[in-house]
Amino acid sequence: MAVAPSTPDLASVAHDGEVATLAQHVDAVEAGATTGFVPVAALEAVGARGSLVNHSEHPLPEPTVGDVVARLAGARLAAVVCARDARVAGRLAAFRPPYLAIEPPELIGGDRAVSTAKPEVVVAGVRSVAAVSPGTRVLCGAGIRSRADVRRAVELGAQGVLVASAVALAERPRAALEELLAGF
Repeated sequence: MAVAPSTPDLASVAHDGEVATLAQHVDAVEAGATTGFVPVAALEAVGARGSLVNHSEHPLPEPTVGDVVARLAGARLAAVVCARDARVAGRLAAFRPPYLAIEPPELIGGDRAVSTAKPEVVVAGVRSVAAVSPGTRVLCGAGIRSRADVRRAVELGAQGVLVASAVALAERPRAALEELLAGF
């Protein structure tokens, strides 16, 4: 389990140390004159364990995704690469990220889970990633809100889930998280 707080909260959450902390984004830049960018060294400095990469809210050109994955790996930090569909997932798997999340953008933040609304996307994504990078763990994201959604994602071959609004917007975030974890 990991959390990805907003950038201003990253240092305080990461230093807490109770749960692995990921950045919501990192840039393919060296530390130094990088106003407005987040270099990998900044994540290291605050104790983050990795970053989301290529989320639909902050998409990157595919070569940049590869550069970011390599920079994170060089710093021994995890990359959780996001892909909109199975075709993109297969291409991004060539960068050998430790994690690759399949998240159709139209379902992100919604009330329909990809694991039930578009199960074929999860199955095809798992297959396409395994064909290119068998060591990459496939996560299922977009609309995951309940233990049933998690259970279905695992049945479809996902090894985990990527969630945000189900917990972040919940009246009782801890209870929402416990509900999701019960699906494993």
